Amino acid sequence: MDVRTLTYRASTGVTAFVLLSGGVADLLGAEWAVAGIVALGFPAYLATILGVWKILGAVAITVPGYPRLKEWAYAGTVFDLSGAFVSHLVSGSPWFHLATTSTLLAVAVASWATRPVSRRLVTAVTPARESVAV
Repeated sequence: MDVRTLTYRASTGVTAFVLLSGGVADLLGAEWAVAGIVALGFPAYLATILGVWKILGAVAITVPGYPRLKEWAYAGTVFDLSGAFVSHLVSGSPWFHLATTSTLLAVAVASWATRPVSRRLVTAVTPARESVAV
């Protein structure tokens, strides 16, 4: 197994685990998860919404096929983690919250960047040199 494949599998496994476990905790209303969201100034019901999206994102990035869905799942993951980072930053959270969210964001980007060609959205160039997703 080459380094790229190993990096992809490890980073995707970590990303999927974080999304799935965090999504389940959010969806079930785990006290620590809801308290964390409320401490950042968001309403408690946001945990349920994020929980559903995280679980769906974890499934989307791990199942084979569906490259467009994967692109959206990775985009949602980046929105979630970058939003968490900024929320922790502006609310004055301890440094380890910033370190954790930025590290998880980097791992998710590594998963996206090293994914195999079979899991990428293919684009074609038309004669007018306009890029079109196929």
